[in-house]
Amino acid sequence: MGTSTISLKEAIDRGGFYPSLVHHTVTDALDGREPEHQIVHVDTHFDLEEVHRHITVLVLAEDVVVVAHLDDHDAEEEDSSPRGSSEVVARISTEVVPVSRIRSLILSEVHRQPENFRPDRGLAEVTLNLNWTGGARFDSMPADCGNPECMADHGDTGSVVPEDITLRIAATAEGDSAVDEARSFVKALRRACVKYAR
Repeated sequence: MGTSTISLKEAIDRGGFYPSLVHHTVTDALDGREPEHQIVHVDTHFDLEEVHRHITVLVLAEDVVVVAHLDDHDAEEEDSSPRGSSEVVARISTEVVPVSRIRSLILSEVHRQPENFRPDRGLAEVTLNLNWTGGARFDSMPADCGNPECMADHGDTGSVVPEDITLRIAATAEGDSAVDEARSFVKALRRACVKYAR
């Protein structure tokens, strides 16, 4: 099946977001399995006063995918921390998903200048949707009729959001090599899904 062009440790180090913690946690979750392919995706969000970063790591190792997600925030946001604390805490979650449980794997590709398509030309971006639980979150909100003066109760509306993983990797933000690595991960995972299908 082949392996990624760079090691898991190199990919996490390149992400640069608490690399020692992330590498230790992912290695522990691998439980002795050798990583074959990975995606390391650092995402940055801006709000009015702060910059928030998150890292998501997907690792294919034999018949499992390890999924890890880390974010950080001020300790005072935690219920147990003392008021006025300027300490930062990181929360990292991991899940080990058997490849045989993966229900849906979708790769969406964005091509620059499709009229000049060539197979060897890099993609603008890829989006990976990976679902294994069949679970979803329902986000609800009050419905309205569009009339700002209407006071009637129109019930609720909402949307169903799959709970698992969606990653968007853009060449302009992460570079062509990150897009290529994501495509390589998906190809390897597709082969593993066929191999380990029940």
